[in-house]
Amino acid sequence: MKPFQYATASSADGALELCGKNDQFLAGGTDILGEVKEFVSNPGRLVNIKNLPGTREIVETDTGWKLGANVTIAEIAAHEGLRRALPGLTQAAAKVGSPQIRNMGTLAGNLAQHSRCWYYRHRDVQCLKNGGARCYARESENKYHSIFSGNPCISPVVSNMAVILAALEASVNIRRGKQTFDIKMAEFYMVAWFNPYAHNSLKPADLILEVNIPVKTRSCVYLQVSEKSDFDWALVSCAAAGDLDGNALKNVRVALGAISPMVQEVEDANSFLEGKELDRRTASMAANIILEEAEPLEHNGYKVPMARALIRRALFKLAGINLERETS
Repeated sequence: MKPFQYATASSADGALELCGKNDQFLAGGTDILGEVKEFVSNPGRLVNIKNLPGTREIVETDTGWKLGANVTIAEIAAHEGLRRALPGLTQAAAKVGSPQIRNMGTLAGNLAQHSRCWYYRHRDVQCLKNGGARCYARESENKYHSIFSGNPCISPVVSNMAVILAALEASVNIRRGKQTFDIKMAEFYMVAWFNPYAHNSLKPADLILEVNIPVKTRSCVYLQVSEKSDFDWALVSCAAAGDLDGNALKNVRVALGAISPMVQEVEDANSFLEGKELDRRTASMAANIILEEAEPLEHNGYKVPMARALIRRALFKLAGINLERETS
């Protein structure tokens, strides 16, 4: 790796003062240190933000939950209050990496992590996202890539936490210069949909402070399919959140991960499910709406039936309906 400076911040103001145009924030380091070692990223300075005040807390508020940016994934997975109130959130956290990664990795780091595309990560390849002229995955190995994209790059978002937080309509609190503002989780990757050079909607030196979930308790579920049962990225992930009014679905949101540069949500599907009693036909129709515009490539067509099956399973689990077997 190339030499870089290292500094520790004790406040948000200090962190922003220390982080210049070519510098980066460091918390758990499970993503950025890999990039630095592989010469994918060459920061002039890494600014340690692990101990910023107020960023290591999980707090139940009057209207929902506040999760500090530096709360570890392991702390979310093990939190009894969250497990009772928002089970899908702890399910998603428990699927992140290995125990060692969950112990080090932070919530903000999981959301802001960069592309896992092997072309982007390869030190000898300059792909479109890394300043090159083309997305090599489109015409080469694309088994793990997107089936939706608004730009030539097909690197998908792989954050587990983003998928469940989008379904829960969470917002991310960000400090930019002297301004602090909230961005909906559904918009957190919007720029990456249109811009092949972006990983998310953050600007350089944007500092994530916390994530706010606007509900105290909600039925929610997170499911994913991976090649390995542990310590593996999702091939496709799915989260669903909502309420039941008798047997009718209310305020349902379905979100998919690992198939698009942003968390994939389709408002028409959520509207379709509103007020309906769930059965196989309804679940299948919702899945069809969500996947209608999918454009699979040579090696990732399997993601379409996989996503369809996960959507159905997540909806049935959300509704408390057990199926002996649900096929794609």
